[in-house]
Amino acid sequence: MKITYLGHSAFMVEGSEKLLFDPFLKDNPMATLGPDDVKPSYILVSHGHSDHLGDAIYIGAKTGAPIVAVNELAIYCQNKGVASHAMHIGGKHRFSDSFAVKLTTAVHGSANDADNMCYTGLACGFIVELDGTTLYFAGDTALTYDMKAVIGDLHDIDVCFLPIGDNFTMGPEDAVIAAQWLGAKTVIPMHYNTYPLLNQDPQAYAEAVKAKCGAEVVILQPGAEWKF
Repeated sequence: MKITYLGHSAFMVEGSEKLLFDPFLKDNPMATLGPDDVKPSYILVSHGHSDHLGDAIYIGAKTGAPIVAVNELAIYCQNKGVASHAMHIGGKHRFSDSFAVKLTTAVHGSANDADNMCYTGLACGFIVELDGTTLYFAGDTALTYDMKAVIGDLHDIDVCFLPIGDNFTMGPEDAVIAAQWLGAKTVIPMHYNTYPLLNQDPQAYAEAVKAKCGAEVVILQPGAEWKF
């Protein structure tokens, strides 16, 4: 399996399926690829803010990849003419023998801020089962005890993607606690350093996680790949 960091909170995860998370590319100052450079089989969007929905509708229309999102955001995308698969918090769907998605809570807002603040349902995270590996993509969220009692205790997480930018999401201190509660083997930080307001030191975060719970922290620069 290969994970490519596309900047901000955008990732491509490639196994038997190619999963594109929160594809904010064209207007992302950190992105090294554009919306025409990615060809996913599914697009997973955590919420409707422009730095997460990003280029999902354009990519979905170009590639035919369905957008997986909460019901209101999925309907918003359908109304824009692209295929989507609607879900909601706590629900799970198995797309194939090797690929399943469950939606988790994310304590955050969700509206399409480029379209008169159109309401797009609740923000969410994703538990993804792909080829026998379990991934947790937190999306934009505060620290929540669900990370321990509902997500960490009920799932054997191999890799988790956690925001550390602070201000709009949890910051490094809370994200260290999240890593401990989740019990993930590997943590990949995201949603930091895109703009000055989100500036953080990922190496300091990695050292704090290592000291707290011993998990490996993989720091990726935009465009970098990690294979496991």
